[in-house]
Amino acid sequence: MRMIFVNLPVTDIEAAKAFYAGLGFEQNMQFSDENTASFEIAENITAMVLTRERFASFLPAGATTGDPAQTVSVMNALSAESRQECDDLLAKAIEHGGSKYNESQDHGFMYGTAFADPSGNVWEAVWMDPSAIAG
Repeated sequence: MRMIFVNLPVTDIEAAKAFYAGLGFEQNMQFSDENTASFEIAENITAMVLTRERFASFLPAGATTGDPAQTVSVMNALSAESRQECDDLLAKAIEHGGSKYNESQDHGFMYGTAFADPSGNVWEAVWMDPSAIAG
């Protein structure tokens, strides 16, 4: 099984910790310190939030860390079990320091919400009707 590790630059590590814990993701203390926090989203998906300085230490010489609050380079999408779970994740995001990123999208067979963490990293929660996925 492949795993996905999403590394995200954040402006305020403590705000990021509160946000991701507030979404219900469990922090893995083994891979967390004063500059990083690792959150298990699912068995094979981990988000690592890093201070901008720590994030930059992984870049090659001359590369710069983008500011997700100013320029969106990636939108991470998480599957949801229902439309309600999409709405619940959006509500939790707002409650824990995030913001609504875009209007909810309802295409009948597919529904999604979008939100940004306190540093501007964008996430989507997406539900798709299982019968539509089956073809």
